[in-house]
Amino acid sequence: MLNPGPRVVSDVMTHTVVAVGRDASFKDIVRLMGRWRISALPVLEGEGRVVGVVSEADLLPKEEFRDSDPDRFTQRRRLADLAKAGGLVAGDVMTAPAVTVHPDATLAEAARIMARHKVKRLPVVSAGGLLEGVVSRGDLLRVFLRSDAEIADEVRREVVTSLFPATSSPVRVDVRDGRVTLTGRVPDTSLVPVAARLVRAVEGVVDVEFRLTDAAEPSGAPGGPR
Repeated sequence: MLNPGPRVVSDVMTHTVVAVGRDASFKDIVRLMGRWRISALPVLEGEGRVVGVVSEADLLPKEEFRDSDPDRFTQRRRLADLAKAGGLVAGDVMTAPAVTVHPDATLAEAARIMARHKVKRLPVVSAGGLLEGVVSRGDLLRVFLRSDAEIADEVRREVVTSLFPATSSPVRVDVRDGRVTLTGRVPDTSLVPVAARLVRAVEGVVDVEFRLTDAAEPSGAPGGPR
């Protein structure tokens, strides 16, 4: 069986997206977030081009500064937030340009973008910037819902068969709650670091442990990295 490769954003994203235009009112934005139980909305213009994102964090300054008179230091330090506190429509309060991801990005790439920009959701856009969906942290974590049997099958097929073929005693692959253990005797234990990298790249793997010994030796202690 051919390796289908790592899953990409289009495999897990939500295709039906709640979005607003630049002129959506502050209260309409809050209503939509409450109705759909979401924390951020893409802001669109034209035929669906993403020009920004408005999140709960963008809306909070209106409440934060509602009954306060910030001093000069706060005014200088929180200039952007103070501007958003006076915003009336999405175009006033949105964060722009939007942090986005393409549908063919791997889940790992999407996770890195989220971590780097400290966001929980990413609009998924075409090469032309048109909205195609939204991917959330929860969507990316779905890979860990793969069954142990699926993970074991992929490790045997894509790692063990490639690195340790035709051994006199086949390498055993055990998976429990996403934790992979490889046990057996192999011709070349120097390949264990390579195997470790490949196993960790299998989606759904939480951890990996090796109990492999050199087949050329009569006996030996388990070796290789976790």
